[in-house]
Amino acid sequence: MAKQTTTNSAPHFSPGALTFLRGLARHNDRDWFAERKAVYERELKAPMLAVVEAVNEALARFAPEHVRPPHKAMMRIYRDIRFSPNKNPYKTHVAAWWARAGLEKTTGAGFYLQIAAGEVLIAGGCYMPSRDQLLAIRRHLLEHHGRMRRLAGEKKLLRLSEPIDGQKLTRAPKGFPPEHPALDLLVCRQWGVSATLPSAVALEPALVRAVVERFQAMGPLVRFLNEPLVPRSVFPGL
Repeated sequence: MAKQTTTNSAPHFSPGALTFLRGLARHNDRDWFAERKAVYERELKAPMLAVVEAVNEALARFAPEHVRPPHKAMMRIYRDIRFSPNKNPYKTHVAAWWARAGLEKTTGAGFYLQIAAGEVLIAGGCYMPSRDQLLAIRRHLLEHHGRMRRLAGEKKLLRLSEPIDGQKLTRAPKGFPPEHPALDLLVCRQWGVSATLPSAVALEPALVRAVVERFQAMGPLVRFLNEPLVPRSVFPGL
């Protein structure tokens, strides 16, 4: 049975959730999934919604602009195969994305949780910026790269996560000076950090605590990346 929130136990997953994901990786087809959809609903969807709700309670304290209804934060398990050579219809993980209010229909920076059979991935940052957002963040970094470095270098953040590779360009972006001291940041197409934990963490009541601890450490960096993407009135004093 999937484990739900109780007075004595934070929401987490049962071993059946990982068993289902391993089976889905081997049998990624609609017939297999249809026969076991009730298992997916019970072992993965219901616990994930409960985890999202518990994380929301913590986000309300340190990143209230990222609180989202659980069914909005949880991502669909169905893959978009329209333009992909990989025609497998299902993802082999469950995930949630906490976008910033006002940026839900674009991308921006946010918080991400993914549960797979082999790992738990916890991340924070801007991973799929639109062209306009990419330009806005790079312009922001021209003036504020020092703040970015301080935030990315926080001891607690480095203890709990590591920087992503950033999908870097090989040269300065068009229109940006190649000699600028922020060049190593400007060439990135993504900015953020992530932490990979053993899949066994998903089976423990400590799951939500592990997620919240990392999200809280990632929060200042996420907020910084969103500064050029939302109205300045949202960030008084800048």
